[in-house]
Amino acid sequence: MILLLFRCTFIVLNKSAILKISGGVNLAASILSFSVSGIILLNIFLAIALIFLERRDASTTWAWIMILFFIPILGFGIYLLFGRKLRKKHLFRWEGKNKIGIDKLIDFQLEAIENDSFDFRLDDTSHYKELIIMHLHNNHAVLTQDNNVEIFTDGRKKFDSLLHDLENAKDHIHIQYYIFRLDHLGQQIYEVLLAKAQQGVKVRILYDDTGSRSLRKRHFKELIELGGRVEAFFPAIFPLINPRMNYRNHRKIVVIDGRIGYIGGFNVGDEYLGLNKRFGYWRDTHLRIEGSAVHPLQTRFLLDWNQASAEHDIEYSDIFFPAIPMKGSVGLQIVSSGPDSEWEQIKNGYLKLIMMAKKYIYIQTPYFIPDASFMDTLRIACLSGIDVRIMIPNKPDHIFVYWATYSYVGELIKAGAKVYIYQNGFLHTKMIVIDDEASTVGTANLDVRSFKLNFEVNAFIYDRETSHELAELFEEDMKLSTVLTWELYQNRSRKIQFKESIARLLSPIL
Repeated sequence: MILLLFRCTFIVLNKSAILKISGGVNLAASILSFSVSGIILLNIFLAIALIFLERRDASTTWAWIMILFFIPILGFGIYLLFGRKLRKKHLFRWEGKNKIGIDKLIDFQLEAIENDSFDFRLDDTSHYKELIIMHLHNNHAVLTQDNNVEIFTDGRKKFDSLLHDLENAKDHIHIQYYIFRLDHLGQQIYEVLLAKAQQGVKVRILYDDTGSRSLRKRHFKELIELGGRVEAFFPAIFPLINPRMNYRNHRKIVVIDGRIGYIGGFNVGDEYLGLNKRFGYWRDTHLRIEGSAVHPLQTRFLLDWNQASAEHDIEYSDIFFPAIPMKGSVGLQIVSSGPDSEWEQIKNGYLKLIMMAKKYIYIQTPYFIPDASFMDTLRIACLSGIDVRIMIPNKPDHIFVYWATYSYVGELIKAGAKVYIYQNGFLHTKMIVIDDEASTVGTANLDVRSFKLNFEVNAFIYDRETSHELAELFEEDMKLSTVLTWELYQNRSRKIQFKESIARLLSPIL
């Protein structure tokens, strides 16, 4: 392709020279000719940079080269906004991280687990020590075993619980969402935050600048005047122009007094209460956690906050990490990933979890655009006789992503997977359960964007009761779904096949 571009450039330049000699070209045509030549040369150099300097995987490289080749002017702009790699150096810093003893605790847990001297409070947890070690080694994800976990699948119940906990906050409230809308639900939360700020509770809100594109700090003027703090993650330098638009903080975290934590798929907006006619009922999964796992959630928030804050960094304080009495017996690791990581932490956790399944694998995701390693792992599980079930929504919120999803699940149906199309509204949950023993819930979708580009966070759960409850919720959702059989998939229209093909080609950069 690059040779072809060089040849095209040569032809354009040669033609321009001939026209000048003959005197048959005016100045405007000459400028246009050289502009086209410049664009082609720029595309060539950009393609060379993609191949030899940035060292991306082959599928992503070819996807970008296709865009640059077919839409050379617009494609260059798209690349500047969405294709540039993120500078990772010193992206997340917080000196207090060492002060809370995380490094020493991780070393202790690793040594004890590897020496078979670790005190696993439940036998089920010990079955997953390889996965636990991987998260400890590569993500500094401390294992906690004293947690109580409450599962929410309905937005109204989740936000009723959250509002109740916010109203009872005593010291601080830390809120982080990818999408935060100041609609009816957002205003409801905001009114509670104003009341708590008036009582002296320290309130901090962190939102993603692209996910919450209509939100500005000035919308929180009253809260800021009361001492609250608000920050935007990776804000745009100029209106509508953000060179880091491709790297978004997709995490949803709430920490209250360092004792109660929330993590999962719900953002803040009326659509998450099922009030948007386009989506209807919003089916998601969110966790309310009490126990020591709240401390790693707090650490994640503080790291993200200090990255976004220019003037109001958070210093270490014991008040953020209070001693928490034992609340339960659920084993948990809070695992985060993003473009700042050397490894694809959550994706690797997904793969390891799937590889450890003996009986069944249940997956719920709104977007299913896996890479080759993920597809191979699921295909092998299917061919090994493991009951693999995947549930996706019946309607798109991103059209290209939806048809790419349809393409990939079709491959797995052929291998023996059962695919369910959720019909009771929009399915947004990100969940994997295996064997009624281990599970994960969080913000990471099963797609390349969540694996490599977005900042994500998931809870990996090692508990039979919690995992069984999640599996039962999946089976209840099956009753509200239709089965996508191999026969139905084969009989899809040519129009759908064409959409799949285009979306599949672009899937590495969706």
